Amino acid sequence: MKETIPENPPLGLLLRLVHQHWTQAVDNALDAAGFGDIRPPHANVFTFTPAEGIQVSELTKLAHVRKQTMTQAVEELEKLGYVERRPDPNDRRGRLVFLTERGKAVRPIASATGRKVDERWAELTSPEEMETLRQALRLLFEKVRDDVPARPAADTDG
Repeated sequence: MKETIPENPPLGLLLRLVHQHWTQAVDNALDAAGFGDIRPPHANVFTFTPAEGIQVSELTKLAHVRKQTMTQAVEELEKLGYVERRPDPNDRRGRLVFLTERGKAVRPIASATGRKVDERWAELTSPEEMETLRQALRLLFEKVRDDVPARPAADTDG
């Protein structure tokens, strides 16, 4: 059964549904390659961890997620053997996150699958439409990147 969407869906819904399609393809490829223990919240760690390591607070900023969410993802991946934390030589209280060899093996699979999904979408639409979409989303992201809506204040009237 095909999913149905509202006649004039919000852009956010369309972005979420298309992203879920992309994510499912990557998850399936990782599962087939023996990395079935990786969950979607872990993706930000693989995406944003550089070879020289990174603090969780920086990962949090890059991924635009809460520190608690990122800390949990890093802890889970550390237990699974995908990352390790080491002392930060520039901050004696800090620790850096590094991908292990197992963690580094995830990236090529995820990247190749992502390219295949992009290619399939270009077949379904056109390469030009996909490039137009990519550029429009990039421009939009650059304009809204720092335009984060304020959270409503907590009700303190008890």
